[in-house]
Amino acid sequence: MIKFIEYLQTQRRKTVVMVCYILLVIIATFAAMVDKHHAHTWVEQHIPFFWSIFGFCAAAAIIGIARWYGKAGIQQPEDYYEHSIWLDDSEE
Repeated sequence: MIKFIEYLQTQRRKTVVMVCYILLVIIATFAAMVDKHHAHTWVEQHIPFFWSIFGFCAAAAIIGIARWYGKAGIQQPEDYYEHSIWLDDSEE
């Protein structure tokens, strides 16, 4: 599987991008054809692709918050415990 992904990344990048754009157009076309007469809220009736936009923004926010949270202290270098602030040079 890794070799297949590497092949797609190196040899067929333009093909993969084109297939993704075609799928995006197909999904957008089907989303535009949905009957909005029985929508539950005002935004569903009046804002095209509302749930797609909402889902994308929510996913981007979750990823951004997770990255910020990780860099705020969760992710530590591999040798974090070897360089403790409580150890002085005489104990090493």
